[in-house]
Amino acid sequence: MLTAVASAREILVRLHDVMASRTPAQAKLNSVVQIVGEAMASEVCSIYLLRDGLLELFATRGLAQEAVHVTKLAPGEGLVGTIANNVETLNLDEAASHPDFAYRPETGEDKYHSFAGVPIIRRERAVGVLCVQHADPHRYDDVEIEALQTVAMVLSELIANADLVDGAGAGAARIQPTAPIRISGLKLVDGMASGFAVYHQPRIVVEHTVAEDVEAERHRVYAAFDKMREQIERIAREAEFGIGGEHEEVLETYKMFAYDEGWARRINEAIDSGLTAEAAIERVQQRTRMRMRQIDDPLLADRMHDLEDLSNRLLRIVSGQLGTAAQMGLRQDTILIARNLGPAELLEYDRRRLKGVVLEEGSLTAHVTIVARAMGVPVLGRVKGVRRLISEGDALLLDVTAGHVFARPSSSMEEAFEAKQELRQKRRAAFASLRNELPITKDGHRVTVMVNAGLRDDVAALDLTGADGIGLFRTEFQFLVSSTLPARERQQRLYRDVLESAGERAVIFRTVDIGGDKALPYLSKDEDEENPAMGWRALRLALERPGLMKAQARALLEAAGGRTLNVMFPMVSEPWEFDEARALFEAQRAWLVRRGKMMPQAIRYGAMLEVPALAEQLDLLLPRLDFLSVGTNDLTQFLFAADRANPKLAERYDWLSAAILRFLRRLVEPCRAAGVQLGVCGEMGGRTLEAMALIGLGIDRLSITPAAVGPVKAMVRSLDHAALIAKMESLLAAPPRDMRAALSEWASGQGVELA
Repeated sequence: MLTAVASAREILVRLHDVMASRTPAQAKLNSVVQIVGEAMASEVCSIYLLRDGLLELFATRGLAQEAVHVTKLAPGEGLVGTIANNVETLNLDEAASHPDFAYRPETGEDKYHSFAGVPIIRRERAVGVLCVQHADPHRYDDVEIEALQTVAMVLSELIANADLVDGAGAGAARIQPTAPIRISGLKLVDGMASGFAVYHQPRIVVEHTVAEDVEAERHRVYAAFDKMREQIERIAREAEFGIGGEHEEVLETYKMFAYDEGWARRINEAIDSGLTAEAAIERVQQRTRMRMRQIDDPLLADRMHDLEDLSNRLLRIVSGQLGTAAQMGLRQDTILIARNLGPAELLEYDRRRLKGVVLEEGSLTAHVTIVARAMGVPVLGRVKGVRRLISEGDALLLDVTAGHVFARPSSSMEEAFEAKQELRQKRRAAFASLRNELPITKDGHRVTVMVNAGLRDDVAALDLTGADGIGLFRTEFQFLVSSTLPARERQQRLYRDVLESAGERAVIFRTVDIGGDKALPYLSKDEDEENPAMGWRALRLALERPGLMKAQARALLEAAGGRTLNVMFPMVSEPWEFDEARALFEAQRAWLVRRGKMMPQAIRYGAMLEVPALAEQLDLLLPRLDFLSVGTNDLTQFLFAADRANPKLAERYDWLSAAILRFLRRLVEPCRAAGVQLGVCGEMGGRTLEAMALIGLGIDRLSITPAAVGPVKAMVRSLDHAALIAKMESLLAAPPRDMRAALSEWASGQGVELA
């Protein structure tokens, strides 16, 4: 068994001699399996390579030699095919127990139990598999897996030079697509743009893996780290956004990764094993990618993307291949293409030429998304196969609003896009003209339209849209983009800035809603949850960690000194939870008063109704509330037992179903009788037809995305409130099979303006 990095180095020393010999490629592969098998005390060591679309057994120690060049597996078939297909490592103490296990009798492998395999990667795709097997059931140690990964890198260089596998050689041609195509993705930053495809960076292929002089390689990495950190500091200094915002905290977190000693140590350990600087960075990067595939927590996955971005930068520096599209300069309107981007890399681009971004990966909570939103650059993410489907220089039409990008568009596509863009601009201008108009129905009924926010910069939407205030300020965003728990002073500074920017308009601060799909790496969990959306999150978590909530309470109370503070508690399930949260705030107020701190003129306490159980105890809770806000996103998934993150269920349950509308109607009269303001702050209120239905139920306070304010205002001003109330009563008394169609038909007949 391997017990130290020195053992991996010994393997590399022996492999170096094999690589340098003049023997044929097949003989070299035969030597590799012998060396690795002996070093790891494994009875079997085998190499499978991708040829003619199949994974072919090229060399083995321990399996039947008659199976060499005979046994073949399709990608995805058997353990070997699974490794290649998923580009992942497998480490099994009992191979046959894996659901993808496939026995090939000609190999004679039936007497072996344990199995470990790693992909052989070339140009970011698996071109083969290196695996070991042992007769006794046991899992291979981490150091042994790392040794296999190191050998796989050396094999990648060997098989590429010998042109042993499909498309691995340096001259392998890529078939360039030419036909028009529409490619779908995930909406990250809304907008439309046109331009020409520019790849963020050329692929850097590590050509030399085995180091001649370990100390020289170490010095090369140290120098590259110094240069990379200088670049990051310069970018952070020169970034311009106007008003400060959470994107600045993103850059601070990004800088933290650049100075991470653990990352540097792992690269050094790889160099110690005998790899060149480039190969060491690439090996650590491959390990990062494999970890990313195993991470369910979206926040941690996004942080791993930042680390990969820095790895790319470090690799370019150490290899001397510094030219990204940003350094070379954009010569025309550009849609940037990348597998992923880090925030610093995006900031290097000329904002006059950069019109949009298309990512193969990416997510709504990724740091690059936050920065792109601050820059006003539309971003489409999760575009599968983008680098295969789009070529450098292709004309692109990016429509994030519709969730797709057109490559090499036909003239009819261009005409349709331009017409939509022109219409979008006209509609935006028309909605902007309503900025100073009140949302009052034709028969004089006033509707309150507020915005949802989470960033300091979002407050600017109040003036741009003419909204009545901020109906939901998500305080957790500051926690999500920070690498450590935000200090009370930093929280207080954000809350004060938001209140000052809002002026006389109300701001409702929702206390921190973390947990579930918003896990924080610096807050440990006792155990993994099978259903985190319905687990230990939001107010449940905050009450368990009173220190966290006390710090936020003090920050909010001091920030609102001399003003009215509106504070709302998320995911209240029982009245006593609200009571405990309010008591905690009142205790902190008393504590601050004793110390002579200026306090708010008034505090208005509210709750979010997201858990259906709370509706059954409203009579107990309403006397203690100043306002109640319905979170329709969570409420819908709890009512229908349908995870809103599951794509198969996302569109299955309609907000305009009779079940949801009847549930919401039950809340209206009790709140009115108790004098408690009732509003909706979920995504439902931001869609004009759904907003119309809510108003028809008697809900007159909506908090929505800034982009939805104009369309909702236009809808309200075209509406006859009394007629709508009567229509909703009749529809809910005898619900039609398709409520959406019935409401749409009524709105059309009444001349209601729907976006």
